[in-house]
Amino acid sequence: MTEGATVTSNDQERRTTTDDHTTGGDEQHLRRALSNRHIQLLAIGGAIGTGLFMGSGKTISVAGPSVIFVYMIIGFMLFFVMRAMGELLLSNLKYKSFSDFASDLLGPWAGFFTGWTYWFCWVVTGVADVIAIAGYTDALIPGIPLWIPGLAVILILLALNLPTVAAFGEMEFWFALIKIIAIVALIITGLVMIFTGFQHDAGTASFANLWDHGGMFPHGFMGFVAGFQIAVFAFVGVELVGTAAAETKDPKRNLPKAINAIPIRILLFYVGALIILMAVTPWTEYVAGESPFIAMFALAGLGIAATVVNLVVLTSAMSSANSGIYSTSRMVFGLAQDGDAPRLFARLSKRRVPQNALFLSCILLLSGIVLIYAGEDIGTAFDMVTTVSAVCFMFVWTIFLCSYLSYRRNRPDTAASSAFKMPGGTVMVFVVLAFFVFVLWALTTQPDTLTALLVTPIWFALLVVAWLFVRRSPNHLTRHAAHIAYLRDDTTDTD
Repeated sequence: MTEGATVTSNDQERRTTTDDHTTGGDEQHLRRALSNRHIQLLAIGGAIGTGLFMGSGKTISVAGPSVIFVYMIIGFMLFFVMRAMGELLLSNLKYKSFSDFASDLLGPWAGFFTGWTYWFCWVVTGVADVIAIAGYTDALIPGIPLWIPGLAVILILLALNLPTVAAFGEMEFWFALIKIIAIVALIITGLVMIFTGFQHDAGTASFANLWDHGGMFPHGFMGFVAGFQIAVFAFVGVELVGTAAAETKDPKRNLPKAINAIPIRILLFYVGALIILMAVTPWTEYVAGESPFIAMFALAGLGIAATVVNLVVLTSAMSSANSGIYSTSRMVFGLAQDGDAPRLFARLSKRRVPQNALFLSCILLLSGIVLIYAGEDIGTAFDMVTTVSAVCFMFVWTIFLCSYLSYRRNRPDTAASSAFKMPGGTVMVFVVLAFFVFVLWALTTQPDTLTALLVTPIWFALLVVAWLFVRRSPNHLTRHAAHIAYLRDDTTDTD
């Protein structure tokens, strides 16, 4: 087939997927409606998870003050993952998600495994968020039937995501802003307590608390290692700016700004907050399952601290669920365009929202309501599920890096002319990959995370079986060839 015939076939193929509500043969592209403020706050929201508010107590208790270095190292490594992702997305503005560049640079199997694994990660995380939201609502409104807030949050998020992508961006903007205000308030309150020598039952607020209770590494090297297995889950979602790249106004300007700001945000919102927490109250006072934020605001004499922090954590969980619905719907849409998911999910509404994929995501989140009543061990089960999710996210991040290596090797001219080059190039890719191996080893050091690590291959086994059927499907072969032809054609519009 000639190149011209390939492009024509591609155009025809994409027109056949056009929703009945689109006008004038409008092609099935997502609309670039997310402004700079949306993408900036989306990047912050993605980097600040519920784990900071509720999970940091456990992280501090196992690693002590060395948890500061844990978050710094993870943030440092993931910055390079994001830079690799950013360079790839900007090398071809037709890449609508990372499954696109994985499929183009590594082969159709990579797009299939990356897209469905990322989808699985967010479905699992979203189900956990629905359960968490029900629990936080029960703390605020004791006695409320748990299925009510669980169902309500799904319906609210669906209603806000269906109209336009700008509605999602606006909602996530305010969710992220609430989290930022809460952390800044904690830092300011903590600094006042430190500089005034605030006295409390556990001692005096002072930076000396960071090293006066067993040093920076009170549990030795293995305690430091244990911090990684918990903290890595707190960073899932940092790649959300890549999911939103297809719907970002002026991506060449806004995407680099959002990615380059990640290190500063991690230093402020993670490292800064943790330093303040452990300076006000010695790390020995923190235990798993209790929010350090509530404890510190309570010390400051804020009687409504529990209510305020519960509202903030509720908002954080809502933000995560909102991101999950957005991410899974866009990923399924991209998979459908590539022939890796049913054609039904490749259709857009007249507002260019993948509404069929949105409905699928929300239906799956309903399983969270069922799990609320699954039994008393649901908390333990979800500790394991979050580890599974973290391992799968690391797989996706690894695909980013492997795609980057292929890009540098096979498209040297494009890489040489890139305006957003990854610092350190291929050398840093191997450094980060080595770090991921270290994290996998860290997950083997604790019984609960080891179990989750051993369970994770089941998902990839299921994907292998599915791929063996999909790869020979005439629909997949036709649609994948058309989609790759579109990605590599320099003459079509990218708006």
